[in-house]
Amino acid sequence: MNIRSLTRGDGVVIGAAVLLLIASFLDIYSIDGAPDGTDIPSLWGSGPVVFGVVLAGLIGAALVVVARALPQPRKVAGLDLGQVGVAFTVFAAWCALGNIFDPAGAFDGEGGVMDGFGAGLGLILALIATLVMAAAAVATPLVPALKGALIPAPRPAAPQPYGGQPQGGYGYPGAQQQPYGGQPSQPGQPGQPGQPFGGQPQPGQPQPGQPQPQAPQQAQAQAQPAGDFSPFWFAVPVPRPLFAEDGSPTPIAELAPGTWYLAVEQRGANLVAQTQDGRRGVLQDTSGIQRG
Repeated sequence: MNIRSLTRGDGVVIGAAVLLLIASFLDIYSIDGAPDGTDIPSLWGSGPVVFGVVLAGLIGAALVVVARALPQPRKVAGLDLGQVGVAFTVFAAWCALGNIFDPAGAFDGEGGVMDGFGAGLGLILALIATLVMAAAAVATPLVPALKGALIPAPRPAAPQPYGGQPQGGYGYPGAQQQPYGGQPSQPGQPGQPGQPFGGQPQPGQPQPGQPQPQAPQQAQAQAQPAGDFSPFWFAVPVPRPLFAEDGSPTPIAELAPGTWYLAVEQRGANLVAQTQDGRRGVLQDTSGIQRG
């Protein structure tokens, strides 16, 4: 579960759930002319309000937030967990609205006994909380302002020039950087300058500490089949979209500079990368990446 996947809309849902929980401990009724010491029950004193408003709203908010934080979507009875949560929040708002209009329920009394009864502060706040909760749950996938990240991703400590190697960040291996497809440094041999993804040594490029005849061995090592692929850490010079493995054209995440990602598989010229929250996708643009 990754809280960085939560959106601003999820933050509104969480805030509304907290308000609903607070409202559940306040008065359910208001009685005109009642003495100050009158013991008026809270929302927890009414079974229909507890199940139809309080619990339904809290369960719906929990399902919406958990569904967003999970790396893979979960389904309940063929429906996404988030969709079930949205349905709970709408149901809670509907029940709260009904209780506002008729707080006493079927017990209307006779002879004016219930004339002074009205919706209490707890019931009014519960209606506001559930309406805000349902509106945020429904509108989050539709409104760009609500789709923004609730917790911004960490930025590098200092800006790096284009093509520069990021320092630190998620999964930083702590070793000298090597471009993907480059020859690893041997003991006693200084590291070679970074090359782009799948780059070959330039003709006539000196190889410090290594005889020139070994250059064909380097080319052979770079041309190893994908079956000999080993996972490695890498960083991107500019933001790059990460697409679903099923070939869907919609990106599932964006790889940001200054953060290290794990390449777990190679598919032709593409890489299958894993993000911080465990999601996997295909990186189609591998030009200029830096290997850790």
